[in-house]
Amino acid sequence: MIAVRVPEEIEMRLDRLAKLTGRTKTYYVREAIEDHLDDLEEAYLAEKMLEKVRSGREKLIPFEDIMKQYGLED
Repeated sequence: MIAVRVPEEIEMRLDRLAKLTGRTKTYYVREAIEDHLDDLEEAYLAEKMLEKVRSGREKLIPFEDIMKQYGLED
């Protein structure tokens, strides 16, 4: 279980949405997290990979080399 404090304005918006739709505030908080968690993971993991590439701990392989390796060149 996670407890999250949100600004009063967001709480009021959630209340209004829940009342208008007959769903719970928890439903909408869960929806928001699920919708955005993939994006957050992608962004942070990409940032970490970029740090590795820039520091030389990870090497890039040109697309053309991969195509040749698998016999997919033109």
